[in-house]
Amino acid sequence: MRTDVVFDRVTMKYGKFKAVDSLSLQLNEEKIYGLIGRNGAGKTTLLSLLASFSEPTEGTIEINGETLFENADLMQQVTFVYEKDYQENTEKVKAHLEEVEAYKPNYDANFAMELIKAFNLPLTKPVNQLSKGMMSALNVIIGLASRSPITIFDEAYSGMDAPTREIFYQKVIEDHALHPRTIILSTHLVSEMDYLFDEVVILHKGKLVLKEPVDVLLERGASVTGAAENVDRFVQEMKKINTQKLGGTKSVMVIEQLTEEQRLQAVQSGLDIGPVSLQDLFIHLTKEGDHDEQK
Repeated sequence: MRTDVVFDRVTMKYGKFKAVDSLSLQLNEEKIYGLIGRNGAGKTTLLSLLASFSEPTEGTIEINGETLFENADLMQQVTFVYEKDYQENTEKVKAHLEEVEAYKPNYDANFAMELIKAFNLPLTKPVNQLSKGMMSALNVIIGLASRSPITIFDEAYSGMDAPTREIFYQKVIEDHALHPRTIILSTHLVSEMDYLFDEVVILHKGKLVLKEPVDVLLERGASVTGAAENVDRFVQEMKKINTQKLGGTKSVMVIEQLTEEQRLQAVQSGLDIGPVSLQDLFIHLTKEGDHDEQK
């Protein structure tokens, strides 16, 4: 089911502090979106608003042209997965998942069982006795098996070890291909998860820095490696974001969309041109003082 999400000049204040500041954003295709930003950028606040946990101080959020807040039908289309405190939950995992199934209209119990086996989640164990990693597995199982048109994962996999996170990533890719929907992954693990994203949304201090397809964004930068003198000559007029040197070899990351002519010139100068990582671009784009206004 296609869902069009529109944030129109949304602001969320806590006292005088603006966690989200006049933000406008559209998510109108069934893609996997990476939501990234530094601590305090407003990511969790924005996602909480999309989950109708609270109403924006200013602006509106609409799904398919209807106002989201306190709209029960629309709220059923959103699943928000985050690290929860299960210390008071003494029911067994199986019973907990059955409760979830009762209020998630698209929940797939067979897929949930497939995920339970993949994550080795013990069904007969009380929820509050699960390890942190198993609690994270329980959360992502609920998120994936619910198959909601809008599914949000807000650092919900942070308790998992690396091999278990990789299982989660593969399940996201596989199930999204079979059941396309809007999936939002909010994360600090940018370098680990960048291959999952169709588009990237970057926030900084409550404002939208950009929303772009990953391949388009990565074309903004390049790494130039070779003999130091040749590298310096080639990048002289370019905006440099990182420099490394080892002996007579130098590697410089630049913010520049290189033309075919420039690439040919680099080859003729004995230089190697490579990509810049999403994490490096993210760090550059959210440097203090780089963004005084929303783009």
